[in-house]
Amino acid sequence: MTFLSDNWMKIAVALGIGLLIGVERERRKGAGRDRAPAGIRTYAVTALLGALAFELGGIPLLAVVTLSVAGFIALGYFRTRSQRDPGLTSEFVQLLTLLLGALAMREPLLASSLGVTVALLLAARTRIHTFVRKTLTEAELHDALVLAGAALVVLPLMPDRYMGPFNAINPHTLWIIVVLMMAISAGGYIALRLFGPRYGLPVAGLASGFVSSSATIASMGTLAKQRPELMPAAVGGAVLSTVATITQMAIVLGATHPATLAAMAVPLLSAGFMAVAYGAWFFMKALRQKIPETIEMGRAFSFRTALILATTMGAVLLVAAALNAWLGSAGLIAGTAIAGFADTHSPAVSVASLAAGGKLEATQTILPILLAMSTNTATKMILAASNGGSHFALQVIPGLLLTIAAGWLGGLQAMMN
Repeated sequence: MTFLSDNWMKIAVALGIGLLIGVERERRKGAGRDRAPAGIRTYAVTALLGALAFELGGIPLLAVVTLSVAGFIALGYFRTRSQRDPGLTSEFVQLLTLLLGALAMREPLLASSLGVTVALLLAARTRIHTFVRKTLTEAELHDALVLAGAALVVLPLMPDRYMGPFNAINPHTLWIIVVLMMAISAGGYIALRLFGPRYGLPVAGLASGFVSSSATIASMGTLAKQRPELMPAAVGGAVLSTVATITQMAIVLGATHPATLAAMAVPLLSAGFMAVAYGAWFFMKALRQKIPETIEMGRAFSFRTALILATTMGAVLLVAAALNAWLGSAGLIAGTAIAGFADTHSPAVSVASLAAGGKLEATQTILPILLAMSTNTATKMILAASNGGSHFALQVIPGLLLTIAAGWLGGLQAMMN
């Protein structure tokens, strides 16, 4: 932006950064003999010092000034080290303020954004500490680290090319799906923690459906069988879990091959609308029911399940590619339909990957994906009957049938266009 090209405006940005951070530090400075040595004036001057050092002498002068300021900060730290917990936050923030002041002379917008971020982090100190120490459990911290490692460490190392028999497997694409599945499951877990049981089992079913819709239907059926008074809420949660399945389907298809998602847009929207409508009916009934005190949270996601999913997707890719090569489209349809009994996402991703590799047209993916969704619906119907009994099944199965029927109607319309 041109109005920030003038040096005076850049210096003003540096001063603003120093004042913003300084205001927050001044409030935590304390009083008396144990007060912190740096307050609003010190941080403002530090930011200006960084800006002027960079403007007058570039990197060499900035390095000298940074070392000098670091020396003074060290002296201030030793003066306060007798306190029970002096910490190092203020000292590092003061050095960061100096560097942000220098950055403002080159990239004022970036420097101001970082300055605001630092101030927000400092101001949210109490909330962050409370969240980490009291709200976040050890298992949740472990899951967060696993997800971060999978996304930030493993994913960049995965080769992004098709390889193996029939050139059917792209490790980078498979790992993206694994990361997405873990992230989506974690999102459902967070939603369940935020909303809690006060909105009843339908919200819990929707959130748990991001982990496994089939498992959710089975658990809801077991609960409904044990506590018949929760039947409407359990049915609503069971049906709404299919909304999570459809949402996951849209996300993984978009990540694998956007053209396949575009081809499946009408079927997915039709099925999703029907699932939402049927589940919402039972949700309204559930709001008038007695709400359980607690809901078992479990883990945010299962890394083992994600790895099994990756292996399954790879196997399905190989089988689908082999059947497609040997038998043509008939082999592909049979392979995805069979795989759908175990999981609906694996065959869908496999078909989308074949389309991404140029082996299928986007419109040719509609039929096999709908078949996989249909066979997976059959699995859910069996679980509903075996775990929830006839009363539960007679309420859940119509919703499942209406949902897949709506998907087929949308699919037929998409294939005819």
